[in-house]
Amino acid sequence: MRSPQYSISKPNAEPTERSFPGGGALPPRRARRRSHGESDVFPPIRRASHRSIVSSHGVPHAKPITSEQAPFRPSNTCRHQPSYYYYHGLQSPGGYRQNVVHADAAPFPPSHTVTCFSRTDVVFEANAVGWTPSGARTSLSVHHEDPSKLPAAGVGHGLKPSGRYVHVTGRADVEDGLLCQAITPGGLKPRVTYRVAGWISVAADPAEELAGGHPVRVSIRVDDGVVVDGGAVCAEPGRWAEIKGAFRLRESPRSAAVHVHGAPAGVGVMVMDLRIIATDHKARFSYLKDKTDKVRKRDVVLRLGGAPGASVRVVQLDSGFPVGSCINGEVIQNPAFVDFFTNHLDWAVFENELKWYWTEAQRGQLNYGDADRLLDFCDRAGKPVRGHCIFWAVDGDVQQWIKDIPGDDRDQLMAVVQERIRGLLGRYAGRFPHYDVNNEMLHGRFFRDRLGDDVAALMFREAAQLDPGAALFVNDYNVECGNDPNATPEKYIGLIRDLQRGGAQVGGIGLQGHVTNPVGEVICDALDKIAATDLPVWITELDVGEPDEALRADDLEVVLREAYAHPALQGVVLWGFMQGHMWRQDADGTVNEAGQRFVELRREWSSDARGRLDGDGQFKFRGFHGTYVAQVTTATGKMLKAFTVDKGDSALVLDMDI
Repeated sequence: MRSPQYSISKPNAEPTERSFPGGGALPPRRARRRSHGESDVFPPIRRASHRSIVSSHGVPHAKPITSEQAPFRPSNTCRHQPSYYYYHGLQSPGGYRQNVVHADAAPFPPSHTVTCFSRTDVVFEANAVGWTPSGARTSLSVHHEDPSKLPAAGVGHGLKPSGRYVHVTGRADVEDGLLCQAITPGGLKPRVTYRVAGWISVAADPAEELAGGHPVRVSIRVDDGVVVDGGAVCAEPGRWAEIKGAFRLRESPRSAAVHVHGAPAGVGVMVMDLRIIATDHKARFSYLKDKTDKVRKRDVVLRLGGAPGASVRVVQLDSGFPVGSCINGEVIQNPAFVDFFTNHLDWAVFENELKWYWTEAQRGQLNYGDADRLLDFCDRAGKPVRGHCIFWAVDGDVQQWIKDIPGDDRDQLMAVVQERIRGLLGRYAGRFPHYDVNNEMLHGRFFRDRLGDDVAALMFREAAQLDPGAALFVNDYNVECGNDPNATPEKYIGLIRDLQRGGAQVGGIGLQGHVTNPVGEVICDALDKIAATDLPVWITELDVGEPDEALRADDLEVVLREAYAHPALQGVVLWGFMQGHMWRQDADGTVNEAGQRFVELRREWSSDARGRLDGDGQFKFRGFHGTYVAQVTTATGKMLKAFTVDKGDSALVLDMDI
């Protein structure tokens, strides 16, 4: 029997009545996708009001639903998931461990650490530091693994596991587990992003229905029973899964405790070296600035000839690292947005206007007019556009007339799939440099469940034939958050490899980037792993789910600095600018703190050099990749020379005789 399956409601996704331009019901608008720590394998979330608490996705979570309430779906089982570390002496699946690429440990000096039990010096049996069983029949025991057989953490602290772990048994309910009261009053600071780190596993159970992977959650219980989500993993017997959660509090709690729970009743849970670590943006940003200098800049020598001592001014015109924004038909009517978009952004993506549920809300009634108008606007502004998206794999984002096709009529569904590909790409061939082919395949299987797994690769093959110049992307969310068992980097890479084996010409990897409480080291860890594919990587829908304007600016900076410093990233598209989360404060178009932070970063990542030609008629500088113009002023006048600084390890030497 398969393991029980859990589901989760979409945060900030209250259904609202909407209509397609051509009539019919539009899928309910989602204010944002799931963010850090949210997954289809975990319990639903209820809304709650508590002025001092914000969970990793903004709301506390409720008690998990039962397997009867959430029917099992094979596509969403939490098997073979994140960064596993194997028990000493246990067999690992052939080849899996070799396929995991671990990030180099980046400098991570925490400002303070709240430790639920010691990693090194304290003997756990002698000093449990607050761990108690949670549940009427649960019991705790302490065990030890050979730490030399356990790899260091892939994220942040980079420390080796101690090998000591606590094992909780006798769990009669999903809420049963272990509880730690070791967090002292004042130990958790408000407005600080905390990372939950450590390793979690589950014990093998002889009962067949409890075999396989199981969700295990770490929660922070504060004050009057308010529960803050601290992260989750999908743990399997015989493997240690590294947890990479995060949370933030509005105010200092009067009390706080750590609760580990979530696996089905009867499943033993094991916890090793669980820690809560305060992030240190200042130290991380200092490290990233040095990394950025190596990744995004190059030494340049301009050999201009002419008279030594001539004045030189070099100005960067465009960045070699594009940043774009989501747009729709409304925002391009707003002069303030158009001005900001034109002056500060390089690419665009349409919010809805290219999606199938928009272009063909009713079968046979095609509406390409909205997309045409947006594309013409971008052409006039000189902005390339990402084609988002040809198909959407999630059931809730498929229009009803497609769902109404009988399940046993595969030919009819395949016919409309091919009509969609030919109609869209035949109309726009050569106009979209990127396409997201079948959006969010890690979280949905609508077409694969009805037409077979091969249909995913077929979509790529057909699109490549119709528009061979376009880069065809996979695109999904939560891969970069490190906390969604449905969307680990390893699982994403596995999906890509399956597509490639089916003949799909995968041309790029999209990480959506809908984030809350982002942790730079977790993002970097995911990027390091995804980079092993050697495919171009973009953050395609970056928005920040933090309501506080100042914290939203900080979170935006965390993601943008990690992206810009990573050699695998080739561009970022912002989603939140369209809603005004960053670019405006009021209707007058005032740029708010997050938008201003974005402008400041773009200014920081632009080069401007001044000086004079040396005795050899040369001018040397180190600049960011992109296009430039050099102004040379001599006794006889001024001359302008344009040039481009591309990526390269050696100095770029350009002869520009004046």
